[in-house]
Amino acid sequence: MATARGSSNKPSSIGRKIESDLRLAFHDSDFLDSYRSFPFNSRDLFRLHRRMTDTRPDGRSFSEVRPIEITTGFMPHAEGSVLIKNGDTHVACSATVQHYVPPWLRGQGRGWVTAEYGMLPRSTGDRVDRRRAATGGRTREIERIIGRSLRSVTDLEALGERSIIVDCDVLRADGGTRTASITGGYVALAIALRNLIMRGALHDNPLKSSVAAISVGIFNGETIIDLTHAEDSRADVDMNVVMTGTGDFVEVQGTAEGTPFSGSQLSEMLWLAREGCNLMAEAQREALRGATNNAR
Repeated sequence: MATARGSSNKPSSIGRKIESDLRLAFHDSDFLDSYRSFPFNSRDLFRLHRRMTDTRPDGRSFSEVRPIEITTGFMPHAEGSVLIKNGDTHVACSATVQHYVPPWLRGQGRGWVTAEYGMLPRSTGDRVDRRRAATGGRTREIERIIGRSLRSVTDLEALGERSIIVDCDVLRADGGTRTASITGGYVALAIALRNLIMRGALHDNPLKSSVAAISVGIFNGETIIDLTHAEDSRADVDMNVVMTGTGDFVEVQGTAEGTPFSGSQLSEMLWLAREGCNLMAEAQREALRGATNNAR
């Protein structure tokens, strides 16, 4: 289990004591230097320190992500596949290579990466109607954000005139299914592209960077990361953040369900999201290091 870090720009004497405690807790000699872009003051630092000791219903601190596990080769018939487990959210992601592109891309020398998303009927407490969910607006919205996120780090010209469809099927849902789909979908895509290179179908890897996602929000007045369904359904603010491995933002989806949030709270959420995406990126790298190539 991994925990995000906290920092301050100009700590007071109290702030310096808290900063020292946090620095020792995380063994991070560059504790402050890494976060100069975030306008925290001593009060913010104290709140971050309190988040490291206060807990949520599942026992995590406010700045702690759920356990993350990515198993590759989960669907051996696919060109790339993973099972990603983010706490009690489990998503099967598979990448399929098609050696053609949509009609509107033919003859342009460019490829296409897209995604499909679905929830198994009993992935939640109440049965999800398979046919109704497949045509719902939520499903379409999630499919678009997954596809946009994956395309943001793919050189479509280097891919050539072929398509890759990433299917994300939710086996168990406890919040963060779209962010888990993006994080796991990237690994499935990377494995599929690796296989194309090994077979000689591609000379260069079209991937320019990695991409991962995490949820953040405000719950009971506190900024938290990696929301469960119980937290997400009652949060004052719910935000999904997608970032590349180089630290650039791909997408920020945030809504105040109740009380509007301040610029300081936005900075805190983005700071937590960056830490969370860094943790997801490390899990992706570890999965790819240990990945075995699929049979196709």
